[in-house]
Amino acid sequence: MTGQCVYIVDDDEPMRDSLQWLLESQGFAVTAFASAEDFLVACSDGMAGCIVLDVRMPGMSGLELYEKLNARQCTLPVIFITGHGDVPMAVSALKKGAVDFIEKPFSDKDMLRLIEQCLELDRNNREKQQKAVGVKRRLANLTEREVEVMDLILAGKLNKQIADVLNISIKTVEVHRGRIMDKMAARTVAELVQAVMRGRQ
Repeated sequence: MTGQCVYIVDDDEPMRDSLQWLLESQGFAVTAFASAEDFLVACSDGMAGCIVLDVRMPGMSGLELYEKLNARQCTLPVIFITGHGDVPMAVSALKKGAVDFIEKPFSDKDMLRLIEQCLELDRNNREKQQKAVGVKRRLANLTEREVEVMDLILAGKLNKQIADVLNISIKTVEVHRGRIMDKMAARTVAELVQAVMRGRQ
């Protein structure tokens, strides 16, 4: 995805520079930050890519930054860089949703593999978000009556049962059903169910 960037957040300048050089030499766009506070100031909803985050830093730690990003509902995948003694902290971050951690000193190959994995995850996340936004828009276009009919379709009711419940003719149910399928861009009830689940999350 265009616009993806690897954000390095590490107070260790030699580590930051060598990692930036490695990633840029492989064609990745990279932006580096010397502190968690600097990254937090720059962080915005439009960012795409992933974060390589040092666990232990003066001031705000990597874990504290990660918790603040979670609170902001930032979906950028995170790889933690840890020293040997920081592994328990990194494991705790994994339980909260970080993608992985890598121990210093790490091999270039391992780091590049993790970066690729995170960028792929970010692409998938953004695709899902875009689909969900589209579905929400389509749901908002349904009339009140269409929502009632749709909910009964989702509950597995047949046209005749829907007509009885809503006290309308079967013909009217069929008309509503056709409009719902058109508006929701669904060809089958299964597709309608999937779309509505995405849109109502």
